[in-house]
Amino acid sequence: MSATGEKGQERDRPWIFRTYAGHSTAAESNKLYRGNLAKGQTGLSVAFDLPTQTGYDPDDQLARGEVGKVGVPVAHLGDMHTLFDEIPLERMNTSMTINATAPWLLSLYIAAADEQGADRKLLSGTTQNDIIKEYLSRGTYVFPPAPSLRLTTDVIAWTYSNMPKWNPMNVCSYHLQEAGATPVQELSFALATAVAILDSMKASGAIPDEDFPKAVGRISFFVNAGMRFVTEMCKMRAFTELWDEICRERYAVEEERYRRFRYGVQVNSLGLTEPQPENNVYRILLEMLAVVLSKNARARAVQLPAWNEALGLPRPFDQQWSLRMQQIVAYETDLLEYADIFDGSTEITKKVEALKAEAREELARIDAMGGAVAAVDSSYMKRKLVESNSARLAAIEAGDQVVVGVNRWTDSEPSPLATGDDGAILTVPEHVEGEAIEKLKAWRDARDDAAVEQALEDLKSAAQEGRNIMEPSIAAAKAGVTTGEWGRTLRQVFGEYRAPTGVGQAVRDEAGDLAAVRGDVDVVSKTLGRRLKFLVGKPGLDGHSNGAEQIAVRARDCGMEVVYEGIRLTPAQIVNAAVEEDVHVIGLSILSGSHLALVRDVMEKLRATGADDIPVVVGGIIPDEDAAKLKAMGVAAVYTPKDFQLTDIMADVVKIVGTRADEAA
Repeated sequence: MSATGEKGQERDRPWIFRTYAGHSTAAESNKLYRGNLAKGQTGLSVAFDLPTQTGYDPDDQLARGEVGKVGVPVAHLGDMHTLFDEIPLERMNTSMTINATAPWLLSLYIAAADEQGADRKLLSGTTQNDIIKEYLSRGTYVFPPAPSLRLTTDVIAWTYSNMPKWNPMNVCSYHLQEAGATPVQELSFALATAVAILDSMKASGAIPDEDFPKAVGRISFFVNAGMRFVTEMCKMRAFTELWDEICRERYAVEEERYRRFRYGVQVNSLGLTEPQPENNVYRILLEMLAVVLSKNARARAVQLPAWNEALGLPRPFDQQWSLRMQQIVAYETDLLEYADIFDGSTEITKKVEALKAEAREELARIDAMGGAVAAVDSSYMKRKLVESNSARLAAIEAGDQVVVGVNRWTDSEPSPLATGDDGAILTVPEHVEGEAIEKLKAWRDARDDAAVEQALEDLKSAAQEGRNIMEPSIAAAKAGVTTGEWGRTLRQVFGEYRAPTGVGQAVRDEAGDLAAVRGDVDVVSKTLGRRLKFLVGKPGLDGHSNGAEQIAVRARDCGMEVVYEGIRLTPAQIVNAAVEEDVHVIGLSILSGSHLALVRDVMEKLRATGADDIPVVVGGIIPDEDAAKLKAMGVAAVYTPKDFQLTDIMADVVKIVGTRADEAA
């Protein structure tokens, strides 16, 4: 193919091709990375497991069942070295999905690069370092907002001086859409977050005023694109124009290159379906087009989910299929040979201007509250996301929002893609966690304890005194400090935080399809002698709380008394709450693949406390064979993404409680 288009225009370079990957162990993930790079991937996007993201070692109680499940465990420098073995970091563009522990994982990455003899000034990549969206959607926060912003500012200031090619801050609206955000909310909440970060950075004085525009130019974004791809493409054009406006008007950035909206993207996983999963291939392609068709708003890097991610962890073949999708669009079509094909379109301009106008209004509301952090603390943002997600789910349940294979055209031939001994997904062996704990013990035994203690003391002093955290963190990495030790040290200084749940107390007034279930709740409540009480629990470190929130909201709307205390609870805490609150049913939501270990623990603790008469139901991404194992443990019902009718789930839960009550009578 020629390097120029039909009119002699230079052909654009394609975006960076990535897949989001990491699982089991550093060695297995390294093997996957090198294989993907050999297939034409041009950058790495590292998925870390939940203990790593939240600052725990594999042997911590809260890490139980979570090690290696949704990403790679990295407990110390040895793991980071293994993760990038035979991958020259000086020549690699690496994105790391890490938020609360971003300074630590970046420090480990730098220490590993130093081991390779790499020039830090040549290291390029991105740290997803947007803690605000963690309070709203993904849940891997650790510290309160103020110290979290400080840590983000530390990373920005340090990389500005030491790693000029690195993007230290990745404002992430991806998970906002996964939590139900509308396009306007995604625009306004993400831009409000960027403003909060830049205001904090400017106020810190860590970067001289004359250099501030360059620092602004290193801020990047990570966005989402859903199925309404015309709207999504217009959203991206609105993002670029609003960001340019903010940089010019709020921060007086004069050079256009420092005002560019630079973003990477993973397209929407929320819309991928468990029924007829082969349809997800088309969904992923359409979503990708939204972020590559418009040259003026084209993504700098793209990573695509695999067709089977609603079923479980994708296999190497599944990731290859998504990578090939990018390569076909970039190299087989003529997309990169033309200027922006939407410039001058009155329809596109009208939609972009409408999105911008609504986003400006929302930004003004947030600004009047005191900014993004205040809007988090007041639960305004979280409440709005829960409301939007409730409306989205209600539209799907009612059939107003069509999802092919889910609420329309549900008759289907068996999919040959989903057959085979592996169930069409990659599973993480149970022994991975035990082996990780043994390796961690060996690491601790082999290191210099005095050097570790000194490094941790220096880290603590820097945190207490307000000094930049990066140099002490790099020194700690080289001394052999572990992820859990880094996290524990900063928890001692900054404390921990529990974000608002966004699950309010107002009940839907209209009866509608809820009337029958409300009647059943009243009947069962009379049998019980008090209002039916439902505990919704999130055991382990999985912070994706959208499903749990919607179950809690619908249960409350159906007339139940609901106990929901948010994310990151141990099985013991859930059982204690169930006993103390004297609940009639427990619902566990687990999306990280750790359901077998965590549910087993809950069931054992219920038996130990004599509370095994409380029925337990479980929801999550759970393969059929695991659902059978859960029921063998005594679980009353298992719900997966195909069970999208929440009111039907409520009716089922009420029936389970009613049957138990009748048996006990």
